[in-house]
Order: sequence, then C-alpha cells, then structure tokens
Amino acid sequence: MSSIEAHMALNEGRDDVVLPFSVEALDVRGRIVRLGAAIDQVLARHHYPASVTRLLGEAAALTVLLGSVLKTEGRFQLQTRTDGAVEMIVVDFDAPDKVRAFARFDADKVAAVAGRTDEHEALIGKGHLAFTIEQGGSMSRYQGLVSLNGQRFEEAAHEYFRQSEQIPTLVRLAVAENLTSAGSNWRAGGLLVQFLPEAPERMRLGDLDPGDAPEGVVPQDVAEDDAWAEAKALASTVEDHELIDPTLSSERLLYRLFHERGVRVFEAQEVRDACRCSDERVRGMLRSFSVKERTDMVGDDGRIGVTCEFCSTHRDYDPSEFAVED
Repeated sequence: MSSIEAHMALNEGRDDVVLPFSVEALDVRGRIVRLGAAIDQVLARHHYPASVTRLLGEAAALTVLLGSVLKTEGRFQLQTRTDGAVEMIVVDFDAPDKVRAFARFDADKVAAVAGRTDEHEALIGKGHLAFTIEQGGSMSRYQGLVSLNGQRFEEAAHEYFRQSEQIPTLVRLAVAENLTSAGSNWRAGGLLVQFLPEAPERMRLGDLDPGDAPEGVVPQDVAEDDAWAEAKALASTVEDHELIDPTLSSERLLYRLFHERGVRVFEAQEVRDACRCSDERVRGMLRSFSVKERTDMVGDDGRIGVTCEFCSTHRDYDPSEFAVED
C-alpha cells in the first residue's frame, strides 16, 4: 500500500489493469479498471454490430471489477438471458487475470432498433442477470440474480448490491471506440466504490419495497451516512471520457476525485484476454456424445467442426477417431 502521489508518475496511461484503492477518511474502498488491448481483442474478433459490442464491453468491465476480488483462484461469471434483441451475454473472469466474453443476438432485431430513443431498452429486454462465483477448492458455489427490464448494467449492479450484498455501492462504466490515424480500437473502463465502515449500523439502507404492502404503509426512511454521501457525490463526478482516456492513468483519475480526503492505492492487478478452450477439452466434449449425436454433427466435408463462441477458434475432427473409442 502506498500514497497516490508515488504512483502517479510511474503508471501514466497504463492499460489492462485493475487498481484497488481506499479513501480511509470516508471509510471507502474500491477498484478502478482500465481496459485497452485486452478488451479490444475480445470485442474485435467477434465483428458484432457496434451497439452489441458496447453492451458486451460494459458487461466485461463490470465482470472484471467484481471478479478481481478473487485473488488467486476461482471464477466469476456474468450472464444475461432476456427477450431482447441481445438474447444472451456471457463474460467469464478466471482469477487472477483472464477474461473472455461473447453475445448471442438477433441481427434483424438489432438493426431494427438502431437509432431509436429506446434502443438500449430494446437490446436488453426483459429477463435476468446472473452473477455466479466459484471460489475453488471446497468453497461452495454462489449465484445472485437481478431482474432486467431494459436498465443499464450500472443500475443492475446497484440493485444487486442493495438486495444481495446490502453494501452501499456506486458503479460507473464506460465503453467507446477510439479512432486514431492508425485505425480504431475499443476501450472500456469502470469504477466501483463501496462504503465499508467498521460499525455495520453505519451501512444501514432503507427497506426494499415489498410490492404488496397495505395501503398507507410508509417505507422506512434511513438517513444516508454523511461519509458515504460525500464519497458518492465525489465519485459521481467521473465522466465517461475519463474512464477510457488512454492518456489519463487510474492514479491521476483517483487523485482528481478524492485528493481532498486522501486516497491510497494498492498493487495493480493485470488483466488479459484468454480463453480456456483447448483441443483436449473439445475432444473430451465430443467423446461425451453418443455415436448418433456425433453423426448428426458431421458436415458436408465429412468432418466435425467446432467453433468456440468465446474466442472464435475453429477446430475440426475426423469422426472416425472417436468411433474407435466407442
């Protein structure tokens, strides 16, 4: 742990890292992620429409922010299933540093809603967002669900922390295509700020709306802690362009936001684009199918073709090599 000033000159414009930080005067801890080449490689290989690419970039930034809490092992997955034009988004973060992602969508529906005032709502649609945590070893698997009704991933994350974790939390996400003389590339960024005082009663939140309360019942009104109100106000001033600016380091951005109160940073964690698919895994999957199922997979060229939805790597196999094993 060290002061922000010591890092500002050393890490100017550093990409593909998650930087943990704390503002001790406000009982706040958080993380900031800046994704450059890693997210560009994830997004560019799929050749999705720009609107789908932005959605997947936001989901990836959020997944890295949340998943990076797993320091040495485990997996964090974000997955959506909805009736929107983008039917499914899946992002995996394998601790400590690997991210991969893909989306499934109806191309005709995506084109039909392009440019509409409700484009985002139509892309997301109604359904649910699932956060799944597998911590490895003997630790149990955990899953949290959030209903989706066209809202942005920032809003869904706020709802998740309010309902499941009951931790006052602010999330900001940004994605954009960076155009340069050398071409274009995608960038993404995110900021997560959480109020974690030693006294748990200071984290009190108002009751959730039960939806079926008798008429006239007034929801509990809980005054927001002054420290959290200040931290949230400061963090809310961050602009989208600041989260994705390749010339602005995470350290300098944190200094802009919290310098009056004092902000400290911890060791940065690198992030890279990496898929867990392999020839061995694919062969194992094909062996798990019956002879009839594998026969139905044989293409016109007489081979079984398999393309990874995450990394788009295509592999093909001679079906006779599996027949020997049956």
